[in-house]
Amino acid sequence: MRRALPVRPGVPVVLVPFVAAALLATSACGIRATTVPVDVGPAPSRVSCDTQEQPSGVQGFRATVELVCGSQLVGVERVVPMPEKKPVRDPLALVAQALLEALERTPSTEERDAGFTSEVPVGLSAGVPRAGDPAGTVRLSRRPEDLPPVALSQIVCTLAGSEALKATPGPVILGGPDVDPPRAWECTEAVRSRPESVPTLGELVRPTPTPAPS
Repeated sequence: MRRALPVRPGVPVVLVPFVAAALLATSACGIRATTVPVDVGPAPSRVSCDTQEQPSGVQGFRATVELVCGSQLVGVERVVPMPEKKPVRDPLALVAQALLEALERTPSTEERDAGFTSEVPVGLSAGVPRAGDPAGTVRLSRRPEDLPPVALSQIVCTLAGSEALKATPGPVILGGPDVDPPRAWECTEAVRSRPESVPTLGELVRPTPTPAPS
């Protein structure tokens, strides 16, 4: 007759998953494990918002991509490849395009099992600013106010957190393909916790007038 293995006293079994998750988070590349469990209902519909890091041979830059999990935004760290199609040579536009393509991709099977989704529509692209736009403006192929609110929140928070795109923290300045002036959006805690409630219109931004020579 088999004997049950003894359980060492003083070692809580419930700590094992958390220790394993902490060890997985030390990997150097791929998707980092998030630490934001979200309860979206009774036990059968709970999602972990937690993915294991996986090795990746992708050449690109590290960035935090904001996905939707449990009706809020949760950042997933990835190595984002530069876009295959480079319609413009503007460095900021290329980084913005790479981040948009990362948001447009369907989450992996592991991410979907963990509860992650993305509302950013496929085909959205980034272009160069127009003459007179403030520095750092990203012109989208669709007007930001025409995008679904959750998609706009994902874009704003992803671009706002990109060190490759923004040298300093602050609002994200977005415009559309038309001549309308760009507007500024901020990634606040309210936007992250309730991305569907982001204002569809940001604060109107106009270029700073050049002082007249004395």
